[in-house]
Amino acid sequence: MAGGVADYAAISARVRAKYAELLTPQDIVRLSEAPDFLSLFTLLKSTAYGPYLEGLKDKDINPRRVIIQIKRKLADAYNSVIQMAPVQTRPLLKQLYRYYEISNLKAILRAIVTVSTWNTETALWDRVRDVLFPMGSTSVLPAQAMVESGSVATAVDLLHGTPYEDALSFAMKRYSSEQNLFPIEVALDLAYWRRLWSEAQKLTGQDREHSVRIIGSLLDMNNLMWAIRYRVYHKLSEEEIINYTLPFGYRVKDADIRAIAAGADAASVVNRIFPGLPDVSALLENPQTGLPRLEVLLNQRIMKECLAAFVGSPFHIGLPLAFLIMHDFEIQDLIVLIEAKSSGLPEDEYRPFLLKTELLTEH
Repeated sequence: MAGGVADYAAISARVRAKYAELLTPQDIVRLSEAPDFLSLFTLLKSTAYGPYLEGLKDKDINPRRVIIQIKRKLADAYNSVIQMAPVQTRPLLKQLYRYYEISNLKAILRAIVTVSTWNTETALWDRVRDVLFPMGSTSVLPAQAMVESGSVATAVDLLHGTPYEDALSFAMKRYSSEQNLFPIEVALDLAYWRRLWSEAQKLTGQDREHSVRIIGSLLDMNNLMWAIRYRVYHKLSEEEIINYTLPFGYRVKDADIRAIAAGADAASVVNRIFPGLPDVSALLENPQTGLPRLEVLLNQRIMKECLAAFVGSPFHIGLPLAFLIMHDFEIQDLIVLIEAKSSGLPEDEYRPFLLKTELLTEH
């Protein structure tokens, strides 16, 4: 039976083993107590990230290089899970993984726009390459050729035949008239989430139940934050906010997004959807600091949804999905720590943005 015990026996055991390698909330606290970046690096070498850091030469032990190396562990996890997953679930996992490719694509296009600040295209490529997520041969982006093309239009033409062609061809019309990457980035984001949601909906049984819940929670968070940011930061019109968000979700519905777009009290909308979130009204009174904190709270809710997938029957795609998302959250925490320690930020400034430490309060 597709999606049954036989399909999931091996991958469930493998995922549980990999999940056991992830850092605990106590580990994150211990790492956060490192007095500086080099001390943090030394502590990280004693974790499962050690093999990814051992090869760094002294001159490469800097925040940017360390972040790229720890991301390689996440890339390896994705490749391993996708390879072992039941065939019917691979389109969903591959689409989830494309999140990092879209981030790379955005970084490439932004670099092309700012090419005038660099001496040569070669120097620009060297700089861009060091910030791209390390997808290796799984990426469909001709990244170096795109950067060296020196033109957004030419770079986009190089994506003919890729999953991004349709979204980009539509968005390029606005880019050509406005010379602003915003419509391109929005088009990529919306197309990504539509496809991801569609792949989750195609599954059946427990696969569908768990994937819709987990992917839907991610989608909800993004859609809600888009709507609020578009209104608060970008001052977009009601029509624009509706056009730049998604009309579906798991808990966040089209009516909720339309309410925010129309000027309803965003805190009331958020509290109605997620009644357990603390101090939403206070957070939204000062959006500059409050919105990032709200995003952290929503991500912590997703993290708990992921943990729930490890309870009960393991024979469904929810377990691998939850592991990959938890791994991503861990990378986010480590990036916060790496950047905080390298810049000497006091603990009270970065601690609220750590995701995993919230789990300590659950016991």
